[in-house]
Amino acid sequence: MSEAPVVLVVDDDPHIREVMRFALERAGYDVAEAGDGLAALRLCGERRPALVILDIMMPEMDGTEVCRTLRAREPGGAPGAGYVPIIFVSSRDDEIDRVVGLEVGGDDYLGKPFSPRELVARVRAIFRRSAALAAAGAAGAPRAPGADLRSGALRLDLEGWRAFWGDREVILTATEFGILRTLMQRPGKVFSRADLMDGAYSEANVVSDRTIDSHVRRVRQKFAQAGGDPIETVHGVGYQLKKP
Repeated sequence: MSEAPVVLVVDDDPHIREVMRFALERAGYDVAEAGDGLAALRLCGERRPALVILDIMMPEMDGTEVCRTLRAREPGGAPGAGYVPIIFVSSRDDEIDRVVGLEVGGDDYLGKPFSPRELVARVRAIFRRSAALAAAGAAGAPRAPGADLRSGALRLDLEGWRAFWGDREVILTATEFGILRTLMQRPGKVFSRADLMDGAYSEANVVSDRTIDSHVRRVRQKFAQAGGDPIETVHGVGYQLKKP
């Protein structure tokens, strides 16, 4: 029997940690807790969690700094072996908090107050889409023939979960990769935000439009640094892959 995935809950409010622990343990996860950012980093080294739920506003070290530190520890800073998905939580559900959380490498953002059921749904969705990362990072994992998607200078390596613009690699989070993969699988199709939620999250009812917009904006910013922009906004409808 496989061991339950370890989920690290990081929040300076012990009552909130208790609520999250109860919900996650009922869902079958092994839960570790930390009350501040420094303790969270220590536990990441000791317990090696499969996912981190991270409050933004904390003593000692805030959640964004914890996220930056964890991302810097990962090989190449990209999804793959050693990649830990991160869900940010915060009582300040402002756009700036959401955007900052995603820009420093968060995979999702959940505003307080939230229901335990919604929290578990988000965690399950991330584990589903992260399963391919673990498979790709397994030692000796065979490369499937034709495991690339291409459109002009844009290329996605589906087995390695890597993105390229020409010969330049663009580092994406698991969620950003999922959004771009969804667009590339249907060139010319205009995807609504709900379509992208469904393709990248597999839980369309637990992610807001603003979260999708933040992810798309971040993807475009990253590719702009490499000299490209693979996504086109269709105002009032959603997004589509740009024609090469």
